[in-house]
Formats: sequence, structure tokens, C-alpha cells
Amino acid sequence: MKRYCRGFYMSLGMFTAIPLPRRVWDDNCKSLLLPCLPLVGVVTGALWRGFAELLFLSDISSIMYRFVFSAIFALLPFFLSGFLHLDGYMDTCDAMLSRRPLEEKLRILKDPHTGAFAVIMLAALFLLQFAAAMDALYFWKKELFALFIVITVLSRCGSALSFMCLTPLPQSEYAKIFRQDVKPAHKVFVIIIAMAAVLFSFLYAGVSGLVVAAAVVLGYLAAMGSACREFKGVSGDLTGFALTISELCGLIVFSMITSATL
Repeated sequence: MKRYCRGFYMSLGMFTAIPLPRRVWDDNCKSLLLPCLPLVGVVTGALWRGFAELLFLSDISSIMYRFVFSAIFALLPFFLSGFLHLDGYMDTCDAMLSRRPLEEKLRILKDPHTGAFAVIMLAALFLLQFAAAMDALYFWKKELFALFIVITVLSRCGSALSFMCLTPLPQSEYAKIFRQDVKPAHKVFVIIIAMAAVLFSFLYAGVSGLVVAAAVVLGYLAAMGSACREFKGVSGDLTGFALTISELCGLIVFSMITSATL
């Protein structure tokens, strides 16, 4: 049990910017980093949902406060992850939209410089994220907000399974570190968590919960499928891209449901 707790703690320290008492690394636990990634999603989603509760203890009746709080709420998942997944989103957009041959796309994917396509797609992401967040907060439906945990858990289940099951790109450093000693039981564990998240979404919010969960899953599959076709493999940047797209899909559908059920 101590080994699993250490693996979760390591995963939390690596995939979030949440302040921890101290950072630890144990080579014997590195195979648990990916299986514990959905549990990191539980923490991230709980903090996201908790922040929404705090907003409504404040005065959001004025338009100015509503815009400011919506912007903070929209950006909070990126802050919690230390912009790790957002960096992968930008790198992937830069490479995919270049429409160059595969070798050139792989070079752009690894290039630390920020290109025009990354900036454009980042602006589009922030605009959609802000609009969806503002709708979600304006049409406040407190009984649905635990679905944010479902969004962050399912997106990270997708990333964990992508890394464990798909062919890694030769240049992927994450694959070299995390895929070692991954066992079938680790994949089964992540699948069980994903199924539990979908079941929870239905028991908690009925059909609305299932629709939000489906949006996250389908958004991830579409994004990862497109990225894999373009690059012929998977890497940390590509999983960050798919995770970001899937969470945006979940938030957009959530905002549509809350406004429709007002």
C-alpha cells in the first residue's frame, strides 16, 4: 500500500503544480505514475469544483465580477496542471497545422519555439473556454457541478491509456520513462476508473451526466485519433493536446446543458 501511495504522490507532483510538502522520486514506483493519473484528475476536478463553490460565496451579480470570475474559472485547470498539458496542445497545433511532411512535423513538435499556429489556436482555446465557463457560472446549477470531476478524470484516463497502449514516438521521453514495467493490471485499473466515472455521472446527473461524459470521451478519441494519424504514434505533447480538447468539449457541453435546463 505504501508503494501505491508513493506512486500517487509522485504522479500528483509530476502532473500538477499543486504545492506539496516535498517532492519525492522512487524508481520502483515510476510504473504507477500513469495508472495514478486518473486519481490526479480526481484532485484537480475537486479543486475546480470547489473554486466554483467559492465564487458563489462572493458577489457575482455585477457584470465586471462575472467576467473576471469566469476568466479565472476558465483558466484554473491550466494553472492546476502547471500548463503542462497546454504546452503539449500548443506544440501539437503548431506541428499539425503546418501541413508539412511527417519528418518536418516531428521536428516542429520538438521545437521549443512558439509558432503562429500555436498562438492562434491558444487564442481560440481561451475564447471557447471562457465563453463556456461564463455560461456555466451564469446558469448556475449547483447539483451538476460535481461533473467537473468526471471531466478531469475521464480526460486523464484517456491520456494514461494512450501512453500504455499506443505506439510511442521514438522522440518521446515520457514513453521511455513511464512505459517501463507497465502491466496489464495497470490498464485494467484505468479502465475500471473510467467506467466508474461514467457510472457516477449517470447516477449523479442522469442523462445530462452521461452526455457530458460522452463529450469528454468522444472529444478525446477524436483528438487523439487525428494526432496519431498525423504523427504515426503518441507522445506527451499529443496526449496533452487530446486532454485539453476533451476537457474543452466537456465544459462546452456542460454549459449547454446548464443553460438548456434553466
